[in-house]
Amino acid sequence: MTVSVDDFKKALQLWASGVTVVTTHSEKFGTQGMTVTAFSSVSVEPPQILVCINEAADTGAGIDESGYFAVNVLAAGQQEVSNQFAGGSSQVQRFENTAWEFGNHSTPMLSDSLMSLECKVIEKVKAGTHKIIIGEVQNCICRTGEPILYYRGAYRQLNAN
Repeated sequence: MTVSVDDFKKALQLWASGVTVVTTHSEKFGTQGMTVTAFSSVSVEPPQILVCINEAADTGAGIDESGYFAVNVLAAGQQEVSNQFAGGSSQVQRFENTAWEFGNHSTPMLSDSLMSLECKVIEKVKAGTHKIIIGEVQNCICRTGEPILYYRGAYRQLNAN
C-alpha cells in the first residue's frame, strides 16, 4: 500500500516544529534565504546539523556555490519574517525590513532570530525531491526569547504555563 501525498502531508501537520530561515551568500547568486522547517541536530562532537531543501529552491544553488549557510531559528513574533522568506518574492525583497549582518564566513545572520548557526557544508544527500545538507557549525549566536512553532498549518507560540 502506498501512502498518498495528501495523507502524508496531513500526518506531518501533526508534528510541531520550529521555524528557521536558511541563508547563504555567494558571488554568483548574491544574498539568499528561505524558510525551512526541516532542521535537526546531527552530532555534538563535532557540532553538526542538517537542513532539507527542495532541489528546485534557488537558495540551494547559492549554498552549493558558497559552501556555507546559516540556520536562523525564528523567535515568537517573527511570523512575518517566516512568511517573507517563504517565497513569492525576490531574494532582495526577502531581506528588506529584516535586520541582518554577515557572519564570520560572509553568511547572512538574522539579527533578531532566537539563534543563528553559521555552517560549512560537509555533505549533501539527494532524497526524493530534496537535498539533505549536513553542515558543521562554525559559529553559534544565541539570543533570548521564545521560539515560534508551526503546527497543523499555522504558527503557534509556547504557552508559558
